[in-house]
Amino acid sequence: MKKSMIALTVCFLFCVVLGFREMASAQHEGSEGDSVTKAVAVLFPTKGSDVHGRVTFTHTSEGTHVHAEISGLSPGEHGFHIHEFGVWSPDGKAAGSHFNPTKAPHAGPDSPKRHIGDLGNVTANANGNAVYDMDDRHLSLHGHHSIIGRGVIVHEKADDLKTQDPPGNAGGRLAVGVVGVAKP
Repeated sequence: MKKSMIALTVCFLFCVVLGFREMASAQHEGSEGDSVTKAVAVLFPTKGSDVHGRVTFTHTSEGTHVHAEISGLSPGEHGFHIHEFGVWSPDGKAAGSHFNPTKAPHAGPDSPKRHIGDLGNVTANANGNAVYDMDDRHLSLHGHHSIIGRGVIVHEKADDLKTQDPPGNAGGRLAVGVVGVAKP
């Protein structure tokens, strides 16, 4: 019985490792012909928050188009970023820091040198709803800088687009989503 459990566990781990290796290989090929052209993140509220929404990423000739519809916010600006890890937690901190594989400084979305994850701010209206639309040449759905599997965070305050520690000084995390491949 013990040997069969060990064999079963080894077989399971081998399949998991092989599956991750295949997924990583497919994700990092990085050619223009890659099949991933659309991704989505559903935003779930962190503890004590009512913020929720959906973010769609679509590969275009202009880069990656980001479209977000977010509800449950207080009126005004809120930091909006891609973070290192696609993990939800009650405080949102399991998502790590801004996605920054190039080790660039924190900046606004129009800056030529910035964290890949620096998307700036979303602006909520008086009803707490925000819509965000932007074409971004920094974001990618494949290759070594792919955002697939990363986290999307909506913060409690505006990103000042300059503070380095913490990046943007945007306060707590109100909602977290995980970027996943979507059907085109």
